[in-house]
Amino acid sequence: METYQIETKNLFVYYHDKDILKDINIKIPAKQLTAVIGPSGCGKTTLLKSFNRLLEIQEDVRVTGEIIVDGENILEHKGSEVPDIRKKMGLLSQKPYPLPMSIFENIAYGVRIHQKKTKEELAKIVEYCLQEAGLWNEVKDRLHDPASRLSLGQQQRLCLARAIAVQPEVLLCDEPTSALDPISAQQIEKLLLKLKKDYTVILVTHTLRQAKRVADYIIFLYFGMVIEQGPADEFFSNPKSPETKAYLSGEIS
Repeated sequence: METYQIETKNLFVYYHDKDILKDINIKIPAKQLTAVIGPSGCGKTTLLKSFNRLLEIQEDVRVTGEIIVDGENILEHKGSEVPDIRKKMGLLSQKPYPLPMSIFENIAYGVRIHQKKTKEELAKIVEYCLQEAGLWNEVKDRLHDPASRLSLGQQQRLCLARAIAVQPEVLLCDEPTSALDPISAQQIEKLLLKLKKDYTVILVTHTLRQAKRVADYIIFLYFGMVIEQGPADEFFSNPKSPETKAYLSGEIS
């Protein structure tokens, strides 16, 4: 029986009273890679940010409905509980944003906030996360150099290592390869495929080719509505709705 990490019921998101997401009812399978696709401006990033309640940072945003994570509607959680929700959701942004500190401290910083660890334990966590992100061999001799000296692709893998350091359940990835060269983008894709054995990965992508390569499950948004969702093989081989067929054929983009 399939288990679901996140489920939304009648989810609406309003900016300045304009509905950006409209009656979203989806189920995201646990420990699979779900790709959220659709034309620019259809609400993909808004959906992603609703899962860790980052939308609330912005003024004039209103969210209604339910977002159920681990059996609880996280929209009912009070302010003091929001950091715990965000700890469950590692975030990888479109552009890498390393903290203005060393490579080592980029990983260690979040761990120190959430847990008490000895120096030895912290060093092991940093090594493990950099190994998981495919970066350890490239940086092990310069862990105390500023993270800003890394290449763009290395910075994105560092941000991925930082995201998993606090042991989230979900990785929210907002077009994480769009600013990268093809080789770096391929490295990130391979890492996400590897990490889905331990995490539920939700990938917003603007490229159909990428979704075909990596996704187990697809959610297709159009004008803020879910048009179609389902296993990736079925979605691409047997699309049901006219909008999906038009999007896959390139008629709408």
